[in-house]
Amino acid sequence: MVRFEAAGKIFAGSGARPAFTALEDIDYTVPRGAIAGIIGRSGAGKSTLIRLVNGLETPTSGKVFVDGVDVAALDAAGLRALRREVGMIFQHFNLLSSRTAFENVALPLEIAGISSAAIRGKVLPLLDLVGLSDKAERYPAELSGGQKQRVGIARALATDPKLLLSDEATSALDPETTQSILELLRRINADLGLTVLLITHEMEVVKTVASDVAVIDGGRIVERGRTFDVFTRPQHETTRSLLAAASMGAKLPDWISSDLKPSPAAGDRALVRLIFFGKTAFQPLTARLVAEIGPDVNILAGAIDEIAGEPFGSLVVSYPADAETLERAARFYARTGLATEVLGYGV
Repeated sequence: MVRFEAAGKIFAGSGARPAFTALEDIDYTVPRGAIAGIIGRSGAGKSTLIRLVNGLETPTSGKVFVDGVDVAALDAAGLRALRREVGMIFQHFNLLSSRTAFENVALPLEIAGISSAAIRGKVLPLLDLVGLSDKAERYPAELSGGQKQRVGIARALATDPKLLLSDEATSALDPETTQSILELLRRINADLGLTVLLITHEMEVVKTVASDVAVIDGGRIVERGRTFDVFTRPQHETTRSLLAAASMGAKLPDWISSDLKPSPAAGDRALVRLIFFGKTAFQPLTARLVAEIGPDVNILAGAIDEIAGEPFGSLVVSYPADAETLERAARFYARTGLATEVLGYGV
């Protein structure tokens, strides 16, 4: 549905302000019908990236295609047609305070010249879809943050778009409301076959709904893939840092992790994270590890989670770091396919 080909964006300088490279050499594809996430820290280039998709910004290099159409090649009429097929929801809702929920959703249809009867026949089902059929005549000031965002989603769907862009749409919401909005997006994606592109700095958002994810840092995509693969086996330091900040998986207390060494000394113990997913998720492998290397295995931390609908768990264990025990443990991991990460060595 969306394809970036070596896309870049440089903002020209003015006066004492130098030119700024916001995006550089972006190659990325959003599969049709997917919920895809682009995640990164503030200032990484996420919002600029999404503005290339609906033509609010033009790439200074490369191309951006939406459903096979080169966005930058469109004239004004072509851009208007494209934007009717690309809905957008915003962090701060962007509702008109002087219009009711019904009137906010109706706005793009009014602009398109749709008749009043047809607008009513379109808007009321959309308000019902987002769970606000009883709030049609309420003004934004009378609605909660989650309700405002639902109005924004209904408005974005009014023109029957192929693609829905979400720019930090849950960042202003509390965790419970965020989950309800994400569930709504997941339902819209499933029921309407709508492609969704999420821009966010929240790992929890991507983990909950996105099937694919790209990590952006300094204007470049540094890692991409299935959400489960990226979250369980991060390759880039930026991804690892974002996941660590989000407390993904079992985490050691600082007083333990701060004393770890990269190599074992006599009498040390190995601290190892065991990662359970796929065929290992439901097997009693910890008990089998004890049977393999002996009873001197301590469990230091543990967590269980779900990533993109797949189970994921991790345990941090310690055991003696003598050569024989380490070799027996390594053979066990190779035989069972259990994924592991050596965190270090300590007393």
